[in-house]
Amino acid sequence: MSSTKLFEPYKLGPITLPNRLVMAPLTRNRAVPPGMVPSPLAVDYYGQRASAGLLITEATQVSQQGQGYQDTPGIYSKEQVAGWKKITDRVHERGGHIFVQLWHVGRISHTSLQPGGGKPVAPSAIRAKGKTFVGGQFVDVSEPRALELSEIPGIIDDFKRGTANALAAGFDGVEIHGANGYLLDQFARDGTNKRTDAYGGSIENRAKLMLEVSKAVTAEAGPDKTGIRISPVTPANDTADSNPQPLFDYVVDGLEALKLVYIHVIEGATGGPRDIAPFDYASLRQRFKRAYIANNSYDFELATKQLAANAADLIAFGKPFISNPDLVERLKKGAPLNEWDKNTFYGGGAKGYTDYPTLQAKEAAE
Repeated sequence: MSSTKLFEPYKLGPITLPNRLVMAPLTRNRAVPPGMVPSPLAVDYYGQRASAGLLITEATQVSQQGQGYQDTPGIYSKEQVAGWKKITDRVHERGGHIFVQLWHVGRISHTSLQPGGGKPVAPSAIRAKGKTFVGGQFVDVSEPRALELSEIPGIIDDFKRGTANALAAGFDGVEIHGANGYLLDQFARDGTNKRTDAYGGSIENRAKLMLEVSKAVTAEAGPDKTGIRISPVTPANDTADSNPQPLFDYVVDGLEALKLVYIHVIEGATGGPRDIAPFDYASLRQRFKRAYIANNSYDFELATKQLAANAADLIAFGKPFISNPDLVERLKKGAPLNEWDKNTFYGGGAKGYTDYPTLQAKEAAE
């Protein structure tokens, strides 16, 4: 196996990660309705993967309004906090570190999930050309309504409350979801934000909500326990911006001023081509002085190369962690990886969730 920094420790704020592998946020749609509490199976799922340097949970809504898909967990009720506490306890018992990803989907939702069957909210009343997962199937998202200016402080408060709840649940920190065409990303981009008030128009105005949420969350958790995920050029969820480079240079300058502990950057199209559009990720790396987590279609070779080039500090792996709870050990040994089953990604029970075998279990069975 070639020399690699992937298995070296890394100091992330107050915690020392045992390696530089990050388990990316992965929506699995297995929370227990009607309260959207993490299921007992999730305790095993995250516990099995505690050898990752850092676990980032599946996206977790900060309010009912922030939910966009069936059976995704929340972090806004006492029951949800109690459910997450069992997970953080298990991860910590196994020597792991875990952040929760705080989420508001904005327009990527369906009226059946919204309080009182209302319309999803967005910066502007523009329906996305996209799908959501409701009733066990993918359906068109509902038409949104534009948030009133008076409602925006409440959105910020929801993120702040979610942060306080996350700390009460024992998380080591929080990641703000500012990526993939969800609410904060919708505000930032000129393709989805046509507002004419203080949150629309210029780059500074469009980035305002993302930075205000980041400021509120860091005030609650401390910058050493706050990260954010961004996706400068992804087309996910009908996302578009006419000029993403100056937009995200400005955003990252604002995040640097707040001294967040990391930026988690999806390079290219989420789950797709890394070279979908030109973008200078090195610009973000230079502007941000703390940890840069690189994400999207990474394997051992690319991770090793990027770490050696100092193009990233940590590398996020997604689907490989679904099917390989012991991904760290497998990559260390150069062992073959389990293949994932796409049919069990979203919803269901233990199958395709907690039943993927470890290398040790496979060897014992042979």
